Amino acid sequence: MSRSYVIDAIPGDGIGVDVTDVAMQCVDAVAGIYGFGVQWRVRDWNSDLYRKAGRMMPVDGIEQLSSGDGIYLGAVGTPDVPDDVTLWGLLIPIRREFDQYINLRPMRLLPGVVAMPGIEDLDIVVVRENVEGEYSQIGGRFGAGTDGEFAVQESVFTRRGIARAARYAANAATERGGRLVSATKSNGIIHTMPFWDEVVAETVKEFPGVVVEKVLIDALAARLVMKPTSIRTIVASNLFGDILSDLVAGVAGSIGIAPSANLNPERRHPSMFEPVHGSAPDIAGKGIANPVGALWAAAMMLDHLGEAEAARSLTSAFEGTLADGTATPDLKGTATTAEFAAAVLSRLS
Repeated sequence: MSRSYVIDAIPGDGIGVDVTDVAMQCVDAVAGIYGFGVQWRVRDWNSDLYRKAGRMMPVDGIEQLSSGDGIYLGAVGTPDVPDDVTLWGLLIPIRREFDQYINLRPMRLLPGVVAMPGIEDLDIVVVRENVEGEYSQIGGRFGAGTDGEFAVQESVFTRRGIARAARYAANAATERGGRLVSATKSNGIIHTMPFWDEVVAETVKEFPGVVVEKVLIDALAARLVMKPTSIRTIVASNLFGDILSDLVAGVAGSIGIAPSANLNPERRHPSMFEPVHGSAPDIAGKGIANPVGALWAAAMMLDHLGEAEAARSLTSAFEGTLADGTATPDLKGTATTAEFAAAVLSRLS
């Protein structure tokens, strides 16, 4: 084959294993159709490794990943390992070491998915700043075990970090109607959010065709529930973008359909692609997890690699499967994970 890509697959925990397994089969199928190859390097980096070695990934894990063309992640997290351990031991270091400063989360109403009436033309992209903001390690807990125990958590917002997220979002808005909504809370968070507003506004001035509207996060959450089709492109901080993108997925029918791309836009480092749904230990191994988010994330990965036709074909296949009425239980269907994937593979072949 003339083209070949090395992809590090990290199935992770819970249903991450279930959905990445079938999604990788679909990627292999579409790769064969379009004449390129995918070499999967499967990494067993998960909570089991943490229990054995006290780490979510090897000491040289980042170095191992750096030689690949992309990273495909399932999900991480188990009830007996604290969330801060699983997240800060794997996902967040990958994002930060590879400067994946854009978290891109698209969402639209998919065929066959039952959602709220009146949102047939739902089409939202959330551009989330992905490496700073509220997700900071600066701070600590003090006075442990006393009545005066307290915790301090510092947010970190840099001009460079805000500007490059705003610039990426403005570029996206240029092709999506020219309106950009900026999530803020500058009436209550007195330092970081006014700074966010100022830098976003200054940056968007570089794009004459784009109008930015700053909206307080609480009002924006309500608007996304009540009038979701009034918004097309959102730029948000790390925390706000995380919350809003899950909210939009819920409005569209299920968090199981939501994809995510952690991008290093300059391509100096590999980017990472993942479904948003988490490890869902309550249904892990039962064969009923929805693979749509994983398939959509895989399509985003193929598009990022330059295989746009293959990405469109894979997207068309899972959308067509949904349109035919095949769906997993979270979408009021009866199909298993494997049955849904088999229908997608049938469409591809």
